[in-house]
Amino acid sequence: MSQDQLNAMVDLHGRFLSGRLGGRRAVLQNVDISALSLAHKDLRQVDFSNCSMLCMDLSSVNFQEARLYACDLSDSNLAKANFFRADLRGSRIEFANLKDANLDKADLRLGGINMGQGTSQQTSQHVNFRGANLSGAKLTGALASSADFTDALMNNINIMGADLRDAQLDGADLSGAQVTGANLHGAKLRDTILTGVDLSSFGQLDADLSEAITDANIGSSLQDLDEPLEQMIETHRLWVDTAGKEGRQLNLSGYDLRSLKELKKQKLTAIKAIKARFLGLNLYKVEMQSSILDNSDFRRCDMESADFRGSSFKGARFSHANLKNADFNPLLFGSGTNETTKRFNPCDFEGASLAYADLSGCNLRSANFKNANVAYANFLGADLRGADFSGAKIDNTNFDGANMDEAVMEIDRKSIFKLSALKDDEQ
Repeated sequence: MSQDQLNAMVDLHGRFLSGRLGGRRAVLQNVDISALSLAHKDLRQVDFSNCSMLCMDLSSVNFQEARLYACDLSDSNLAKANFFRADLRGSRIEFANLKDANLDKADLRLGGINMGQGTSQQTSQHVNFRGANLSGAKLTGALASSADFTDALMNNINIMGADLRDAQLDGADLSGAQVTGANLHGAKLRDTILTGVDLSSFGQLDADLSEAITDANIGSSLQDLDEPLEQMIETHRLWVDTAGKEGRQLNLSGYDLRSLKELKKQKLTAIKAIKARFLGLNLYKVEMQSSILDNSDFRRCDMESADFRGSSFKGARFSHANLKNADFNPLLFGSGTNETTKRFNPCDFEGASLAYADLSGCNLRSANFKNANVAYANFLGADLRGADFSGAKIDNTNFDGANMDEAVMEIDRKSIFKLSALKDDEQ
């Protein structure tokens, strides 16, 4: 369907809503309208069941009481869209922008998809919000049992009275969420961020919080340091400049660093910060070469053009982080002709999660991504020569324009260039 054809249908639907002659309710079923625009349109009560609606501009659209059963809205812009009482059962809304969207009393339960024309065979699936941006969205009273919100941005969301029983919320950011009366019975909450949330206000929270991040376990406060951080940084720089003869290495392991707001352009070479919380920090052009940052949390951080050469990030989390043009190349230690004294130190991301992170233009030669999660990560134009992706989770990962000479992959490389294929098909 073309944009002109879609516009004509919307015009007829507008006449239907206003009761004017010749109006007709918009009904589209099993149709592909991907990459088209319905921004700011009044589409109350439309029926777009089982439509492919990927990469669309649906910002500020009014889908009140619409039937969007089993639709695929992935990668679409749904900012400020209205889904009040909409039927979104079985829909897929992965990596979409739903910032400030209204899903009040929307139906987000399990739904079925017809497997083929002329057959009654169906398959059921849960609503998929994996990696979506739901910041500030309203889901009051929404029916979202068993919905998948893995790695979704849900900060300042309103889920008051929502049914989220058995929902998958691993890695989701619900910081500052309004949760009064919400039911999270049986929900999965591994690495879920629940800071700034009144846990006592949940309607039901019969879920395992042992691996969630709350105000109680976020980490040690910087106020607990033995001396001011600025002074410790100066002592650390002296330690670096004198090759350890003077000063002391900066160790921020286990600390909650969010109160710093930013460390941009700071020189922090060779620091140690295991299991530190950098959540949302501005690390623009920071220098952390040869640092040990294993199991630290960099979700939503701005790390553009930073220098992390030779550093270790084993088990670290980078979901939704901006790493554009950062330098993760190896460091070579030692000099002269004696090869036995030289040490080649590439960056280590083994077991790390870089889902939905932007690594476009990064230097990542010989980086170790063994068993890492790089689903939906963007490596556009990155230097990945000699990188090792053995055992890595590669799903809808963008490697367009990346230099992958001698890179180790355990899957057919054609399957990871899905975004390029989609663009080629549209032309």
